[in-house]
Amino acid sequence: MDQKQFRLVHDEQPDRHVVYIKGELDLAAAEQFQRTVEPLAGDASKPLVLRLEDLTYIDSTGIGMFVALLKTRHQLGAPFAIENVPPKVRRLFDLTGVSYFFSEMNDASERIGGQS
Repeated sequence: MDQKQFRLVHDEQPDRHVVYIKGELDLAAAEQFQRTVEPLAGDASKPLVLRLEDLTYIDSTGIGMFVALLKTRHQLGAPFAIENVPPKVRRLFDLTGVSYFFSEMNDASERIGGQS
């Protein structure tokens, strides 16, 4: 797969929804992201986890979609986490101030947030 090609893989597990994000999440990928993730965001019966180990790029559109997901999940009282954040993406989260709002659900994963 071309590293820039955007791809989502949804793995519905018994105890959570896991979405693997691969490639570049930008304005061009926004519609595909929303089409896949919005229905999962509304399912408060399971935690929603975004796995980013294969995310090669994210722009302000992608970050905005993550923040919107966080707000939706918070309103539903449903857990939301972002796991396995690549160093370049983590740095961008830190620079934009959003790292604080994203938490890890798995202690074995690298933590990026200040909220549990």
